[in-house]
Amino acid sequence: MPLQRSGADMRTTRTLTAALAMAAALVLSACGSSGGDGDGGGDPAATRDVTDVTGAVVKVPAAPKKVIALSEQDLDGLLALGVTPAGTVNGRGQQAPPAYLGDKASGIKSVGSVAEPALDAINELEPDLILAGGVADEARLKALRDIAPTVVTYKPADDWKTAFNKAAEAVGKTDAAATWLQTYTSTVEATKTAIAKHVGESVSILRWNPDGPVIMLKDSFASLVVQETGLVRPATQQEPGFAHTDVLSLENLAKADGDWIFASTLQPGSAEALKQAKESPAFAALGAVKNERFTEVDGTLWTSRGGPLGALKVLEDLGKHLSA
Repeated sequence: MPLQRSGADMRTTRTLTAALAMAAALVLSACGSSGGDGDGGGDPAATRDVTDVTGAVVKVPAAPKKVIALSEQDLDGLLALGVTPAGTVNGRGQQAPPAYLGDKASGIKSVGSVAEPALDAINELEPDLILAGGVADEARLKALRDIAPTVVTYKPADDWKTAFNKAAEAVGKTDAAATWLQTYTSTVEATKTAIAKHVGESVSILRWNPDGPVIMLKDSFASLVVQETGLVRPATQQEPGFAHTDVLSLENLAKADGDWIFASTLQPGSAEALKQAKESPAFAALGAVKNERFTEVDGTLWTSRGGPLGALKVLEDLGKHLSA
């Protein structure tokens, strides 16, 4: 029997939908320019100094025209600002940009993986700016800087907002980024309203691998977004970090429980492993499963590194499943 929704529930859902639409409109309004906040034109030889997160002062074009994004976060952030990069890396465990970006990332040339970007492919694109994500290897950075000005936009433990702001600074769109983040804050508040009856409940975030589930740590991308809405991670999932735990055995699956479970797959063979796990007594014993609060979500979004567009999609998922 379908759930009956109250007038208040429907109003809060409409509020969230309107906020998400506003954020989407902001993205669209930014499109059409890959230059700075002001004009995107001017002297093509003009440069600016940007200090990246390693402390290096990088002389970048005032209005870059061919940008390479070497992380999912950099790609997401550029697209949110209306900048389509000339090249980017594949999403983790994928042969294309992160699936959650959809058509926004279609047609962008791949230059390899996050772990191993192909220098020759990058060089062929003749970029005038490279956003190197969290690259820390000095030899690789030197090789990249021999090709074009290279800005390291975040350290591994930095959150997505830090990466977004640094990417925006590198392409001269700090004002647009500030406006975007204001809209994001409004969307967080709208989501809180939409899911108000669940604030304080716990959300477990899992990635199901071929050899079993891992729990995303407390400081991982989707976890930070979830916690901004007033939801919490379970008491058994308070370990700090931005990656994930070791694989859990089915005997220890109770550690993966919460008021809600958002589970995903990413690697080949993971979906079959999750399907088999669902047939086990340990899976059936989970409280979230018993209460029909086990939800499968996009692993490229919930269990990888995302940016501003991804954060909006996490909020959208929360509104969809917790405001019903």
